[in-house]
Amino acid sequence: METIIVLVIIAALGFWVAAIYNKLIALKNRFENGFAQIEVQLKRRYDLIPNLVEVAKGYMAHERETLEAVISARNQAMAGLQAAAASQQVDVSELIARSSKNPLEERVAAIERQLEEIRSKEPE
Repeated sequence: METIIVLVIIAALGFWVAAIYNKLIALKNRFENGFAQIEVQLKRRYDLIPNLVEVAKGYMAHERETLEAVISARNQAMAGLQAAAASQQVDVSELIARSSKNPLEERVAAIERQLEEIRSKEPE
């Protein structure tokens, strides 16, 4: 009877050691898998950086062209304003103020209309 108890205790101890060993192996595998996943993502990022640089270069070229076109158009508009001012003897800044006043008035009027609509929808 004592030998059976000793064998049961040894078997239980053996199962316990095996369970601990399996748990340690599982944790080791999770650890290695986690670092492998991180390595894969770092590799993907590293592979995408040259593509990102090329896209940025393309956008920079487009922005440069757009900026040059805007500068050219602005210079032409200023030349036209100065020519109009010279022929009518009007200050260029006054012409600019007149041209920017109307859109501002329209924006203020639109905001006032929106406020009126919102106020009319509110329960009294």
